[in-house]
Amino acid sequence: MQIAEIPFPNIDPVLVTIGPLAIHWYGIGYIVGILFGWWYAKRLVTSPKLWPAGVLPMKPEDIDDFVVWAAIGVVLGGRTGYVLFYDLPRYIANPLDIFAVWQGGMSFHGGLLGVILAMILFSRSRGIRVWTLFDVVAAGVPVGLGLVRLANFINSELWGGVTDVPWAIEFPNGGPFPRHPSQLYEALLEGLVLFCLLRFLTHSRLKLALPGFVSGAFIAGYGCARIFVEFFREPDRQLGYLLGTNWLTMGMILSTPMVLLGIWAMATARPTPQPAENRTA
Repeated sequence: MQIAEIPFPNIDPVLVTIGPLAIHWYGIGYIVGILFGWWYAKRLVTSPKLWPAGVLPMKPEDIDDFVVWAAIGVVLGGRTGYVLFYDLPRYIANPLDIFAVWQGGMSFHGGLLGVILAMILFSRSRGIRVWTLFDVVAAGVPVGLGLVRLANFINSELWGGVTDVPWAIEFPNGGPFPRHPSQLYEALLEGLVLFCLLRFLTHSRLKLALPGFVSGAFIAGYGCARIFVEFFREPDRQLGYLLGTNWLTMGMILSTPMVLLGIWAMATARPTPQPAENRTA
């Protein structure tokens, strides 16, 4: 048996315990990600130089109010997506387990759909252009994604397939085999790399003038990163590889439409018409 080149860091998944309450790194990742996205979105909507003719698309208070909608969309959508896409037979047999969120089980794709629905409803209630809200929110999301993937690593879950690469890790609950640290691959690509790409786009003074371009880049970028990492990630045991292949996973199937939708959003993004008083003669 090959010995893993890098030992697994024995980090307690529970950050702190207060009486019967246990605060997990996984939950902290979600909370910090939402708070960062809140702060970052407010910076974007209070920077006139980033927007056409210096016209701000919404008020900072709109972002303050939306963060509650976003949190609800992430939790409800993420849990619903996991139940429907990844382990439906189990939850049909044990429906009360649906509410046992402390046992884990969140789907990014479901969470994304939940947030999209929240953004549509919120933007319509405030008279905000939907695609512009998409762009503002999407710009900060990769930070939360990266933090949650690091928490997956700490939890020793969602690890990769067996490998002999020098950076392989033997996970405590992954058997006596060196595996790809696929959670770290995702943290790098879906977190750091995607955030840097979106920051470049939002600060180019060109892409925020095209509602839907930044959010399209986020959706397509995440989809591509996820599909790539799925080649190294061990599929969920209850699903395995799909359609009789030894490579196709549910993550790939759910991410492929994201890539197509993101490309479509970028290709069809058009400048927002400016009020007559903001146009030059």
